[in-house]
Amino acid sequence: MGALDFRLAPTQPVVSPHIAVELERGSSNVLWATMARASGGECQNFSEPLLHGMREVLDAVGENAAHWYWEGELAPVDYMVLRSGHPDYFSLGGDLRHFRSCIERKDREGLFRYSRLCLDILYAWATNLNNQATTIALVQGRALGGGFEAALSADYLIAEEHSEFGFPEILFGLFPCTGGMSLLARRVGVYEAERMMVDGRIYSAAELKEKGVVDEICAKGEGALAVHRFIVNHSKHRNARLMLQRARQRMAPLDYRELLTVVEEWVQAAMNLSDADLKVMDMLIRLQRTAQPAVSR
Repeated sequence: MGALDFRLAPTQPVVSPHIAVELERGSSNVLWATMARASGGECQNFSEPLLHGMREVLDAVGENAAHWYWEGELAPVDYMVLRSGHPDYFSLGGDLRHFRSCIERKDREGLFRYSRLCLDILYAWATNLNNQATTIALVQGRALGGGFEAALSADYLIAEEHSEFGFPEILFGLFPCTGGMSLLARRVGVYEAERMMVDGRIYSAAELKEKGVVDEICAKGEGALAVHRFIVNHSKHRNARLMLQRARQRMAPLDYRELLTVVEEWVQAAMNLSDADLKVMDMLIRLQRTAQPAVSR
């Protein structure tokens, strides 16, 4: 990167085959967490193995007070970036096939465990690093449902211009199962957040930039460079920016108990879906597997 003075670390310890972690050392230390590209006919969503891998990474960073092992020592993490290994899909959200299976088997506990895991990861990503590091979501493609929630939970959201966002859950009688309402409300207000979650629309990066949801937009294929540019600018006054970041969290905190209530209500709603709703879910499952969600702009 030349003048940016970033040096990519040698091979990092493998935390999970489902998420690659690399630390860039330089004037700022940047931890890149890349969700593995789905293979074997699976869709780019939050499978349980991926979720467990993400939790391992966040636990490791959090337990070490925003540090990561590099060349045999603990190095500070100033910025942590979440992105996808797929060039066109950040994440299509929750594992609908797993949801459908739990509903069919009347496995309320299994559905709750999955959703609670999603909540714990989102909450850790949104809050645990706030005092020491800045989190960035780099979206390079579609971010739907839980994928949109994950992007919203970062301190900053940078998107390539072709990226699209939305909450399709309303199409089969559900709603975001973790922090979607709270996270979106922090950026656009409660009523606008509710409207965006019930209209079933897919929003472009440009539309969400205008609304204040997306912080920066860059050309397709230039996401990593845009992140580096952002960090160079942000780090010029990093201490002041961190203080403002902490103040924002104090003024608009995420309430874990409220989010847990959302999970409980979501599970209840899921277990009571109508046959018509389940047919729509079945259609979306088929389309998820071909990475073509059936939602309209």
